[in-house]
Amino acid sequence: MLRVAVPNKGVLSEPAAAMLAESGYRQRRSAKDLAVYDPENDTEFFYLRPRDIAVYVAAGTLDVGITGRDMLLETAPADGEGPAAVEVMELGFGRSSFRFASPTGSDVDDVAKLEGRRIATAYPGLLQRFLDEAGIKAGVVKLDGAVETACRLGVADAVCDVVETGTTLRAAGLRIIGDPVLASEAVLVRRAGGEEIPAVAQLRRRLRGVLVARQYVMLDYDCPNDLLPRATALTPGLEGPTVSPLQTPGWSAVRAMVRQQETNRVMDELWELGARAILVTSIAASRI
Repeated sequence: MLRVAVPNKGVLSEPAAAMLAESGYRQRRSAKDLAVYDPENDTEFFYLRPRDIAVYVAAGTLDVGITGRDMLLETAPADGEGPAAVEVMELGFGRSSFRFASPTGSDVDDVAKLEGRRIATAYPGLLQRFLDEAGIKAGVVKLDGAVETACRLGVADAVCDVVETGTTLRAAGLRIIGDPVLASEAVLVRRAGGEEIPAVAQLRRRLRGVLVARQYVMLDYDCPNDLLPRATALTPGLEGPTVSPLQTPGWSAVRAMVRQQETNRVMDELWELGARAILVTSIAASRI
């Protein structure tokens, strides 16, 4: 039986459950459910705090889990001591960045100026590793939440926190400084060094199919044969377009996967090739 950890709350909870449901797995009907068994797939899902998921997977208690890259790295054992979980697949949602911020108008306007300062964070392990690698000596103030108020309350000179849009930081009178410490998103994790079992391979295939279906559409168009090389260069597909001859001499039908955000641009460029009556239609891609 496959045992999977799923976030029980927070920004990753609903998207993770939705993605698993699209992949054909049964999910809980109530937020009060702590575990759900899916008999058709012989899979049991456990709904846990996102910060704890990598710990359970690293210990081998659960086979795989969905968590954020930031939380995975935060719980990683120092210097490789003890069991660890590793990222095996990006899931395309829950994107954020781990960044420094300081009060607007303060002299801490660069990462180098964090030397000797106090930095508040809910991710002390992740922050300390960055400071050590950058050769910056600073005090780390661990907080469980509301990190953005630390400077106003006088317990820190700067903060390092997960940022999605930066709106919360700006509302607290903070400005982002320096480059992101980490780009995070939801990821599938499993125990380091463990062999992938068939059920995990199946889960990954299904999740990958959902990602493709969400990111691509199927584009169909008719094209004169003399323009095929240029047209198919615009629509290379995932592994190549499908080209079939039409009953009309000198014409072919082309079908290819195209990224959703590029569909209109590709359709415009196909039209601008100057062919006679290029017909372009798009349909939703099915899960593969």
